[in-house]
Amino acid sequence: MNAERESAADKPRTVSMEDIVRAHHVLREVIVRTPLQRDPVLSARYECNVFLKREDLQVVRSFKIRGAYNMIRSLSPEEMAKGIVCASAGNHAQGVAFSCHALNIHGKIYMPSTTPNQKVKQVKRFGGSNVEVILTGDTFDDAYAEAIKACDREGMTFIHPFDEPKIIAGNGTIAMEVMESLDSAADHVFVTIGGGGLAAGVATYIKTVSPATKVIGVEPEGAASMSEALAQKGVVTLDEIDKFVDGAAVKRVGDTPYDICSRLLDDVVKVPEGKACTAILELYNENAIVVEPAGSLPVAALDLYRDEIRGKTVVCIISGGNNDIDRMQEIKERSLMYEGIKHYFMINFPQRSGALREFLEDVLGPGDDITNFEYTKKHNKENGPALVGIELNSREDYEPLIERMNRKGLKYTELNKDSSLYNMLI
Repeated sequence: MNAERESAADKPRTVSMEDIVRAHHVLREVIVRTPLQRDPVLSARYECNVFLKREDLQVVRSFKIRGAYNMIRSLSPEEMAKGIVCASAGNHAQGVAFSCHALNIHGKIYMPSTTPNQKVKQVKRFGGSNVEVILTGDTFDDAYAEAIKACDREGMTFIHPFDEPKIIAGNGTIAMEVMESLDSAADHVFVTIGGGGLAAGVATYIKTVSPATKVIGVEPEGAASMSEALAQKGVVTLDEIDKFVDGAAVKRVGDTPYDICSRLLDDVVKVPEGKACTAILELYNENAIVVEPAGSLPVAALDLYRDEIRGKTVVCIISGGNNDIDRMQEIKERSLMYEGIKHYFMINFPQRSGALREFLEDVLGPGDDITNFEYTKKHNKENGPALVGIELNSREDYEPLIERMNRKGLKYTELNKDSSLYNMLI
């Protein structure tokens, strides 16, 4: 570890409201003061006043510019002259790239080789000639390891995506804007947790100016590293995570965010990935708002607090809107499966004439629709397997469908309930 990084490690690892206020003055140079909008659809659904803090309308379409710019802007002239390094496959890279261009400093951005080309192009567009994008390895961990090597080799400063007080203070400016925009303090604020830097910054400011406001952290169910850290009373590294909610799929939360969140958050809840997908589709269809999976988590969590928030003032921080259109089919699929509408089966059909016709007439309900069918006829067997996807009108149609399949004597496997088979076959 070089002298610069040793010195950084000795700096205080706490964040105060004064740090956030100073960050807000710094960020006036580059950020958009994003709107806090009352959402009439969500307000009617939950019988309360729901406000959306629209960080998807930020200059880089996510909140990440706040922490990145505040951190980089705080570097000494000598540190800026040497340049900065970061590792990211998404929004943090864009925030760092924009900051490098705005401050006219050199930056190396390490991204996994598997990063979609659209995201790589965005980083290059925001950074221009000030950034060098290096694609390396297959995972974020691979890119992170190479970024750290570059810091050691070239004496550059590493810009961490969440475990750094300046990053947290920059993120906390969102809460400052929220509280200034409301006529009275919010009763509940819902905020996404990935590495914890956003939640830590938001909670620091809100709990200072309005201790009665409840701050609720929201994690994807398949990557709930903060929930596990709170349960274990210390930061832990998850063995495996579901990477679908890529903006919040973190195996290990930051030490500083954990310390702050463990003291200040009122609750941390987990949202299934499929429910997040439903929230994405509803926000688009009902409000024409495009959010990424991580940005949808606070809205998806409202169902878990339906009774408590009735009649209250509620804020959901929409952390970003960098959603790849190529993912929309998968998002719709996950939503339908979570809502109990879409079901996949491996069914053994009798190898005789009319078997499929009988299935359509005797098993499918009047509103059921076959969306997938892959059938391989085996002449030397009594039964042949078929992969069948069925879309129902409502969740309530599922039990009658299963009852008719059993009455018909069909042998089948429900792929929705077997993740290994589902991932292999669908």
